[in-house]
Amino acid sequence: MPCLNEAETVEVCVRKALACMEEHGIEGEVLIADNGSTDGSQQLARDAGARVVHVDEKGYGNALMGGIRAARGKFVIMGDADDSYDFTSLLPFVEQLRDGADLVMGNRFKGGIAPGAMPPLHRYLGNPVLSFIGRLFFPSAIGDFHCGLRGFRRESILRLQLQTGGMEFASEMVVRSTLAGFDVREVPTTLSPDGRSRPPHLRSWRDGWRHLRFLLLYSPKWLFFYPGVLMMVIGLVASTALTFGPVEIGELAFDVDTLVGTSALMVIGFQAALFALFTKVYAAEEGFLPESPRIRKIIDIVTLEKGLVVGGLLALAGLVGLVMSLVHWQVRSFGELNPRESLRLVVPSATALIMSFQTIFASLFISILGIRRTRESSIDVAAKAAEEAAEALSLENSKQ
Repeated sequence: MPCLNEAETVEVCVRKALACMEEHGIEGEVLIADNGSTDGSQQLARDAGARVVHVDEKGYGNALMGGIRAARGKFVIMGDADDSYDFTSLLPFVEQLRDGADLVMGNRFKGGIAPGAMPPLHRYLGNPVLSFIGRLFFPSAIGDFHCGLRGFRRESILRLQLQTGGMEFASEMVVRSTLAGFDVREVPTTLSPDGRSRPPHLRSWRDGWRHLRFLLLYSPKWLFFYPGVLMMVIGLVASTALTFGPVEIGELAFDVDTLVGTSALMVIGFQAALFALFTKVYAAEEGFLPESPRIRKIIDIVTLEKGLVVGGLLALAGLVGLVMSLVHWQVRSFGELNPRESLRLVVPSATALIMSFQTIFASLFISILGIRRTRESSIDVAAKAAEEAAEALSLENSKQ
């Protein structure tokens, strides 16, 4: 249980959890990960039978990770120390873990939310919307991404090397477990009004944004690729139509001014799609996201040389268009031009030139990202240490 000034409720939470384990013959402990309480929560928890570890780094996620590392059990069940979760009903979590699950999430919407236990903003907007986005962005069926009561295999979660230190830790655990292919399940659980007289640590808009930001950053497809492709398609279709003349829709007439905007939209979309590729390659190389076979196949097919060729062809098309615009100007004795005619040559040509350099630079950058560093495995490190120890022993024997 993460704890920060929970003197009013931590004792009853510890006693309930211990009673549950005793009732069902579960061998375990209650561990309090204290994040700097100043109200005597630590001693109250010890008196109730818990083991208390101090976690210096502030934040919900930091406190939980400190507790998970200090835990001694094969399975860990985490829950807030505010008496809002029923620690006497932990057996469904344990049963699912014993059955092979890596992560077992509680679902408060299926189990029941008591009146006053969850603010309407969280119940009808925050949690449903963020959980829907989580299911949309990732191949997850979890209905309550932010339930604070969940169980997991300690070894599995430590293997993920979770990074976030705040409330978004709840989303990171679900997302990273899903991406890693873990067995993630869900059981109904209840939520009651907490027993504290002070306001909760959770800040609705700030922490909601942190959850949304995390979901976006871990899904380059939805953050960059899908919006980028949509902008590219709209920009390409509209620019192609406007290149051949004005387009009238009812009483509205679109001409070269709109062509400038649609060309810009195409360039921005192309850049966004490239950023999706950059992010996927970098995140896979650094271990933030699992390597995508599809992205790896694209990189193997679209080599640096092919990217340079495509970029060169786009640059050639742009230069040809600019030469044609100069010829158009020459025909008019380098005098005043009609923008409706000249821009239909200049804007597509400039767009092709811009995208040509984007393609060339992107090909070079992806090639740099794809350079694999040599990493020593744990076996290599152990072998090296054994070698050094043998050399030291041999040297010591020779001196004797």
